[in-house]
Amino acid sequence: MARTRYSGPKQVPLRALPAAALRAVFREGYPAHVFKSDVLAGLVVGLVALPLAMALAIGVGVPPQHGLYTAILAGFLVALLGGSRTQVTGPTAAFIVILAPLFTKYGMAGLLLCGLLGGIILILMGLMRLGRLIEFIPHPVTTGFTAGIAVVIAGLQLKDFLGLSPGPMPEHFLERMQALWAARHTAALWECGIGSGTLAVLLLFPRITRKVPAPLVALPLAALAALLLERWVPALELRTIARTFHTTIGDRMVDGIPQLPPLPMLPWLAPGPGGEPLALNLGTLRLLLPGAFAVAMLGAIESLLSAVVSDGMAGTRHDPDAELLALGVGNVVTPFFGGIPATGAIARTATNIRSGARSPVAAMVHALVILTAVLALAPLIGHLPMAALAALLLLVAWNMSELKHFKHILKVAPRSDVTVLLTCFGLTVVFDMVIAVGVGIVLAALLFMHRMAEVTQTRLFDRRHPHLDQPLPEDVMLYDISGPLFFGAAQEAVSALGTIDAGVKAVIFRMDGVPAMDITGLVAFESALEQLRQGGCLTVLVGLQPQPLKILEKAGIKEVPGKLVFERDLDKACEITRAHLGS
Repeated sequence: MARTRYSGPKQVPLRALPAAALRAVFREGYPAHVFKSDVLAGLVVGLVALPLAMALAIGVGVPPQHGLYTAILAGFLVALLGGSRTQVTGPTAAFIVILAPLFTKYGMAGLLLCGLLGGIILILMGLMRLGRLIEFIPHPVTTGFTAGIAVVIAGLQLKDFLGLSPGPMPEHFLERMQALWAARHTAALWECGIGSGTLAVLLLFPRITRKVPAPLVALPLAALAALLLERWVPALELRTIARTFHTTIGDRMVDGIPQLPPLPMLPWLAPGPGGEPLALNLGTLRLLLPGAFAVAMLGAIESLLSAVVSDGMAGTRHDPDAELLALGVGNVVTPFFGGIPATGAIARTATNIRSGARSPVAAMVHALVILTAVLALAPLIGHLPMAALAALLLLVAWNMSELKHFKHILKVAPRSDVTVLLTCFGLTVVFDMVIAVGVGIVLAALLFMHRMAEVTQTRLFDRRHPHLDQPLPEDVMLYDISGPLFFGAAQEAVSALGTIDAGVKAVIFRMDGVPAMDITGLVAFESALEQLRQGGCLTVLVGLQPQPLKILEKAGIKEVPGKLVFERDLDKACEITRAHLGS
């Protein structure tokens, strides 16, 4: 089916943003065979997302049904309202690094409220048309914090993968690793065996066939192996979802996942620190705002990066502002049904496209498949071993790390980019992603400004110039400026004027190599012009490009006969100076 690329956010009004992708699909026509392809793709990706949603929720520290509720509600709403045709939204591994400390510190209520506040921030970002700004985050920053997140996720899975019993876990990664090391004597051989076997199937099965996703084979086999082991080994009780998580429904305790759809609730009434609800007031919101900002920023970055990947695979084009708006709505709604923060999921999106998805209908079907599984299969899902889900997340972390790409950057990138990469990686592991991204962006910006300052070149000529056939007139200097005149380079660019002899009667500025000028460049340039005017020099500005010319005009710098002249041609500028000196 031919796909028409719809306009970006700068060309459509705000009212056209909601459901931009879905409306574009229906405008082109939506025949029955495309609907069938979307349904089949949604079925496949729904089955793939089912164990991932549970594993990711467990990685955060919350019961697995909250990950399923997120995939159901956010997956459906963002697909319905978003700007990407094939993206799948749900809980993701990258969020574990942010959400696990939030849950430890503020409980379920704080986690849900952070998602709600983050959703509001995302809606504002979409309405303010900030979707394109994500493109300006440097690649070493995203690669660094993504690899750091992968290391943290992998470390967090060691507890269930090895069957460790470390007791209460600290908030930060390094302290968690110390606690796990101290509990190494509690490792359970059978748990480790289940985890290792699951990981082996996840790695080897794709070499046999890729038509069936490996998790759909590995996890049922792990559950079957666990049941058989418990029959054969006396007194063995492996950790499963049903034995680890318990939910109170009314007056009844339910083991594992409740066989119910997502039910409405008030996020702030969920258990907070110590099991008590959070007080919904300005102080609480102020306390949660940094976490909410982290949720919004990571959600925006990951979702828009995933949308770019989906565009490359499917040959489509997404609307970033529509996607941010839809993601915000999804994250505002899901906490009222027990869902944790969600964003675009690259692996599930890729599976969606490979399975034949052509429109957002596929992602909506994926959400309905997960809902059906919760209602029909919840008791069976409870038999999945925790070690098997940990193995699945270890594989997710490995794929997320992109180790070959990380090593390639270290090998070929400039030293400044390597510095940014390693800084973001280290800060993500030792502290958190928010600090890593903030420091990384500032560091990358400073290094970029330093490089731009080096790009700006100046040369002073007093006789010969390569672009002139004849020598410069006596008592005339030609000042050649190339590169942007911005705050990192302006002062150095005009400093050479201080070396001009007092006998010089005219100065020509060749500026056709200056593409841009900021206010710092303007102030420095104004100072230079004033210095030359006071010295009685004729100043000729040659080849001004549109942006610097506009800046000078807005500052009131205009031609003054015998003092300041604007000229397009260098030879003509020399004629003007000769005429001036001969008068």
